[in-house]
Amino acid sequence: MFNNIPPITRNIIIINVIVYLISNFLFPQLYDIYDMLSAYYPFSPNFRSWQIVTHMFMHAKMGDGIGLTHIIFNMLTLWSFGPILEQRLGGQKYLILYFLSGLGAFFLFNLWNFVEVQQISSSLNSLGFNVDGFLSGAHVGFTGTAESIAQQQGLVENLKAIMSTPMVGASGAIFGVIAAFATLYPDAKIMMMFIPVPIKVKYLLPIVIVVSVFLGISGNAGGIAHLAHVGGAIVGFLLARIWRKHLYRFN
Repeated sequence: MFNNIPPITRNIIIINVIVYLISNFLFPQLYDIYDMLSAYYPFSPNFRSWQIVTHMFMHAKMGDGIGLTHIIFNMLTLWSFGPILEQRLGGQKYLILYFLSGLGAFFLFNLWNFVEVQQISSSLNSLGFNVDGFLSGAHVGFTGTAESIAQQQGLVENLKAIMSTPMVGASGAIFGVIAAFATLYPDAKIMMMFIPVPIKVKYLLPIVIVVSVFLGISGNAGGIAHLAHVGGAIVGFLLARIWRKHLYRFN
Protein backbone atom coordinates (compact mmCIF):
# COMPACT_ATOMS: atom_id res chain seq x y z
CA MET A 1 0.00 0.00 0.00
CA PHE A 2 2.84 2.38 0.83
CA ASN A 3 4.35 1.78 -2.63
CA ASN A 4 1.14 3.15 -4.18
CA ILE A 5 1.82 6.60 -2.72
CA PRO A 6 3.31 8.97 -5.35
CA PRO A 7 7.11 9.26 -5.07
CA ILE A 8 7.50 12.77 -3.64
CA THR A 9 4.94 12.29 -0.87
CA ARG A 10 6.41 8.87 -0.12
CA ASN A 11 9.96 10.19 0.06
CA ILE A 12 8.99 13.14 2.29
CA ILE A 13 7.35 10.72 4.72
CA ILE A 14 10.42 8.45 4.62
CA ILE A 15 12.81 11.34 5.31
CA ASN A 16 10.71 12.54 8.25
CA VAL A 17 10.60 9.07 9.76
CA ILE A 18 14.33 8.47 9.28
CA VAL A 19 15.25 11.80 10.88
CA TYR A 20 12.92 11.05 13.79
CA LEU A 21 14.42 7.60 14.34
CA ILE A 22 17.98 8.91 14.20
CA SER A 23 17.36 11.79 16.59
CA ASN A 24 15.28 9.82 19.10
CA PHE A 25 16.42 6.20 18.98
CA LEU A 26 19.81 5.74 17.32
CA PHE A 27 21.43 8.65 19.16
CA PRO A 28 18.95 9.56 21.93
CA GLN A 29 21.66 11.10 24.09
CA LEU A 30 22.71 13.51 21.34
CA TYR A 31 19.87 15.99 21.55
CA ASP A 32 22.23 18.47 19.92
CA ILE A 33 20.63 17.12 16.74
CA TYR A 34 17.54 19.06 17.73
CA ASP A 35 19.59 22.18 18.38
CA MET A 36 21.27 21.87 14.99
CA LEU A 37 18.24 21.10 12.84
CA SER A 38 15.28 22.76 14.60
CA ALA A 39 14.47 26.35 13.58
CA TYR A 40 15.38 29.06 16.07
CA TYR A 41 14.47 32.73 15.87
CA PRO A 42 16.81 34.20 13.21
CA PHE A 43 18.40 36.63 15.68
CA SER A 44 18.99 33.93 18.28
CA PRO A 45 22.59 32.75 18.82
CA ASN A 46 21.27 29.22 18.20
CA PHE A 47 20.08 30.02 14.67
CA ARG A 48 21.78 28.47 11.64
CA SER A 49 20.78 29.15 8.03
CA TRP A 50 20.04 25.52 7.17
CA GLN A 51 17.40 25.35 9.91
CA ILE A 52 15.00 27.19 7.60
CA VAL A 53 14.68 23.90 5.69
CA THR A 54 15.72 21.20 8.17
CA HIS A 55 13.09 22.13 10.76
CA MET A 56 10.45 20.76 8.36
CA PHE A 57 11.77 17.25 9.06
CA MET A 58 12.03 17.52 12.85
CA HIS A 59 9.24 16.68 15.28
CA ALA A 60 8.63 16.77 19.02
CA LYS A 61 10.99 14.57 21.01
CA MET A 62 9.76 11.21 22.16
CA GLY A 63 8.09 11.69 25.53
CA ASP A 64 8.31 15.49 25.35
CA GLY A 65 5.06 17.47 24.98
CA ILE A 66 2.89 15.86 22.33
CA GLY A 67 5.76 13.47 21.58
CA LEU A 68 5.17 10.69 19.07
CA THR A 69 1.68 12.02 18.32
CA HIS A 70 3.24 14.98 16.51
CA ILE A 71 4.93 13.03 13.73
CA ILE A 72 2.14 10.45 13.49
CA PHE A 73 -0.53 13.11 12.96
CA ASN A 74 1.60 15.04 10.46
CA MET A 75 2.49 12.01 8.38
CA LEU A 76 -1.08 10.66 8.35
CA THR A 77 -2.32 14.07 7.21
CA LEU A 78 0.30 14.21 4.45
CA TRP A 79 -0.58 10.65 3.46
CA SER A 80 -4.25 11.66 3.18
CA PHE A 81 -3.92 14.88 1.15
CA GLY A 82 -0.50 14.69 -0.48
CA PRO A 83 -1.06 11.99 -3.10
CA ILE A 84 -4.13 13.72 -4.55
CA LEU A 85 -2.31 17.02 -4.91
CA GLU A 86 0.86 15.43 -6.25
CA GLN A 87 -1.13 13.72 -9.00
CA ARG A 88 -3.12 16.87 -9.76
CA LEU A 89 -0.26 19.37 -9.75
CA GLY A 90 2.57 17.20 -10.97
CA GLY A 91 5.74 16.46 -9.07
CA GLN A 92 7.53 19.77 -9.66
CA LYS A 93 4.68 22.05 -8.59
CA TYR A 94 3.86 19.81 -5.65
CA LEU A 95 7.44 19.95 -4.38
CA ILE A 96 7.47 23.74 -4.78
CA LEU A 97 4.17 23.93 -2.90
CA TYR A 98 5.49 21.85 -0.03
CA PHE A 99 8.73 23.72 0.55
CA LEU A 100 7.39 27.23 -0.09
CA SER A 101 4.59 26.51 2.40
CA GLY A 102 7.21 25.46 4.93
CA LEU A 103 9.14 28.68 4.27
CA GLY A 104 5.93 30.70 4.62
CA ALA A 105 5.34 29.04 7.98
CA PHE A 106 8.85 29.95 9.13
CA PHE A 107 8.47 33.54 7.94
CA LEU A 108 5.12 34.33 9.55
CA PHE A 109 5.98 32.62 12.83
CA ASN A 110 9.21 34.59 13.14
CA LEU A 111 7.63 37.82 11.93
CA TRP A 112 5.37 37.63 14.98
CA ASN A 113 8.40 36.73 17.11
CA PHE A 114 10.10 39.86 15.78
CA VAL A 115 7.10 41.99 16.75
CA GLU A 116 7.13 40.50 20.25
CA VAL A 117 10.89 41.00 20.62
CA GLN A 118 10.54 44.66 19.63
CA GLN A 119 7.75 45.18 22.14
CA ILE A 120 9.71 43.48 24.92
CA SER A 121 12.89 45.40 24.04
CA SER A 122 11.02 48.70 24.07
CA SER A 123 9.57 47.94 27.49
CA LEU A 124 12.96 46.90 28.88
CA ASN A 125 14.66 50.00 27.51
CA SER A 126 12.03 52.19 29.14
CA LEU A 127 12.85 50.48 32.45
CA GLY A 128 16.55 51.21 32.03
CA PHE A 129 17.66 47.71 31.07
CA ASN A 130 20.49 47.40 28.52
CA VAL A 131 18.82 45.13 25.94
CA ASP A 132 21.57 45.46 23.32
CA GLY A 133 24.20 44.43 25.84
CA PHE A 134 22.11 41.48 26.99
CA LEU A 135 21.54 40.26 23.43
CA SER A 136 25.25 40.55 22.66
CA GLY A 137 26.03 38.17 25.52
CA ALA A 138 27.30 40.71 28.03
CA HIS A 139 26.44 40.40 31.70
CA VAL A 140 23.74 42.98 32.36
CA GLY A 141 22.29 43.69 35.79
CA PHE A 142 18.87 44.93 36.82
CA THR A 143 18.49 48.40 38.24
CA GLY A 144 15.70 50.48 39.73
CA THR A 145 12.98 49.85 42.27
CA ALA A 146 11.93 46.39 43.38
CA GLU A 147 8.82 46.64 41.22
CA SER A 148 10.88 47.71 38.19
CA ILE A 149 13.37 44.87 38.71
CA ALA A 150 10.51 42.34 38.92
CA GLN A 151 9.10 43.68 35.64
CA GLN A 152 12.52 43.50 33.99
CA GLN A 153 13.05 39.92 35.16
CA GLY A 154 9.70 38.83 33.73
CA LEU A 155 10.35 40.52 30.40
CA VAL A 156 13.84 39.05 30.15
CA GLU A 157 12.42 35.57 30.74
CA ASN A 158 9.98 36.15 27.88
CA LEU A 159 12.85 37.31 25.68
CA LYS A 160 14.92 34.25 26.57
CA ALA A 161 11.98 31.98 25.74
CA ILE A 162 11.71 33.42 22.22
CA MET A 163 15.45 33.10 21.67
CA SER A 164 15.73 29.56 23.01
CA THR A 165 12.51 27.86 21.84
CA PRO A 166 12.83 26.20 18.43
CA MET A 167 10.13 25.48 15.87
CA VAL A 168 9.96 21.87 14.68
CA GLY A 169 7.81 19.83 12.36
CA ALA A 170 6.29 19.66 8.93
CA SER A 171 2.99 21.16 10.09
CA GLY A 172 3.47 24.46 8.25
CA ALA A 173 4.21 22.73 4.96
CA ILE A 174 1.34 20.30 5.51
CA PHE A 175 -1.08 23.15 6.19
CA GLY A 176 -0.01 24.50 2.81
CA VAL A 177 -0.91 21.16 1.26
CA ILE A 178 -4.30 21.18 3.01
CA ALA A 179 -5.01 24.77 1.94
CA ALA A 180 -4.11 23.95 -1.66
CA PHE A 181 -6.39 20.92 -1.52
CA ALA A 182 -9.23 23.05 -0.15
CA THR A 183 -8.68 25.58 -2.95
CA LEU A 184 -8.70 22.98 -5.72
CA TYR A 185 -11.39 20.73 -4.19
CA PRO A 186 -13.54 23.11 -2.10
CA ASP A 187 -16.57 20.84 -1.98
CA ALA A 188 -14.68 17.75 -0.84
CA LYS A 189 -15.95 16.49 2.50
CA ILE A 190 -13.66 15.24 5.25
CA MET A 191 -14.14 13.86 8.74
CA MET A 192 -12.40 15.41 11.73
CA MET A 193 -11.71 13.69 15.03
CA PHE A 194 -14.02 15.94 17.06
CA ILE A 195 -16.64 16.58 14.38
CA PRO A 196 -19.07 13.63 14.02
CA VAL A 197 -20.27 14.52 10.51
CA PRO A 198 -18.42 15.17 7.22
CA ILE A 199 -17.78 18.84 6.51
CA LYS A 200 -16.69 20.56 3.30
CA VAL A 201 -13.09 21.75 3.42
CA LYS A 202 -14.07 25.21 2.13
CA TYR A 203 -15.92 25.71 5.42
CA LEU A 204 -13.53 23.88 7.72
CA LEU A 205 -10.26 25.52 6.66
CA PRO A 206 -11.30 29.14 7.39
CA ILE A 207 -12.46 28.08 10.85
CA VAL A 208 -9.13 26.39 11.54
CA ILE A 209 -7.21 29.46 10.29
CA VAL A 210 -9.21 31.91 12.43
CA VAL A 211 -8.71 29.74 15.52
CA SER A 212 -4.99 29.39 14.76
CA VAL A 213 -4.58 33.17 14.40
CA PHE A 214 -6.39 33.75 17.68
CA LEU A 215 -4.31 31.17 19.56
CA GLY A 216 -1.10 32.39 17.96
CA ILE A 217 -1.48 36.05 18.93
CA SER A 218 -3.27 35.57 22.24
CA GLY A 219 -0.45 33.69 23.92
CA ASN A 220 -2.56 30.55 24.33
CA ALA A 221 -0.48 28.52 21.90
CA GLY A 222 0.11 25.61 24.24
CA GLY A 223 3.54 24.95 22.76
CA ILE A 224 2.13 24.80 19.20
CA ALA A 225 3.32 27.21 16.52
CA HIS A 226 -0.17 28.16 15.33
CA LEU A 227 1.03 31.11 13.26
CA ALA A 228 3.36 28.77 11.39
CA HIS A 229 0.27 26.83 10.34
CA VAL A 230 -1.31 30.05 9.13
CA GLY A 231 1.80 31.02 7.17
CA GLY A 232 1.90 27.67 5.42
CA ALA A 233 -1.81 27.81 4.65
CA ILE A 234 -1.53 31.29 3.11
CA VAL A 235 1.23 30.15 0.76
CA GLY A 236 -0.66 26.98 -0.17
CA PHE A 237 -3.83 28.94 -0.90
CA LEU A 238 -2.04 31.54 -3.05
CA LEU A 239 -0.09 28.99 -5.08
CA ALA A 240 -3.19 26.88 -5.70
CA ARG A 241 -5.12 29.97 -6.83
CA ILE A 242 -2.33 30.90 -9.25
CA TRP A 243 -1.87 27.40 -10.62
CA ARG A 244 -5.57 26.54 -10.79
CA LYS A 245 -6.00 28.69 -13.92
CA HIS A 246 -3.16 26.94 -15.74
CA LEU A 247 -3.29 23.32 -14.59
CA TYR A 248 -4.86 21.96 -17.73
CA ARG A 249 -2.75 24.20 -19.94
CA PHE A 250 0.58 22.94 -18.62
CA ASN A 251 -0.15 19.45 -17.32
